[in-house]
Amino acid sequence: QVQLVESGGGLVRSGDSLRLSCVVSGRSYSTYAVGWFRQAEGKAREFVAYIRWIGAIPGYADSVKGRFTISRDSAKNMVYLQMDNLKPEDTAIYYCAANHGGNIGVDYTSSNAYDFWGQGTQVTVSS
Repeated sequence: QVQLVESGGGLVRSGDSLRLSCVVSGRSYSTYAVGWFRQAEGKAREFVAYIRWIGAIPGYADSVKGRFTISRDSAKNMVYLQMDNLKPEDTAIYYCAANHGGNIGVDYTSSNAYDFWGQGTQVTVSS
């Protein structure tokens, strides 16, 4: 089993920055990728960013490209999401998720690609 725990959320103003952290424990050696998703109140969960564990190759949603940066520390089994120039529309619960199903033909922008999920951390951006 794999456990993921997010931290770093909070209340900030438009234009501020936050860094979210996600610790992956358990069978973390089988992780192929970790993704960040978010869900705003009344809306569907949406993809934010992913990082492939081998090679640290990232991918981003268009809405956050240029503002958010995903990174990982493999020694600590940590994944980070640096969020700069935050906007009110970034307000949501942010979840990290781990893929253990492999890396052949996997669409890491889809929530279906992920096997394990954290409980989420709230990010609120005021205008």
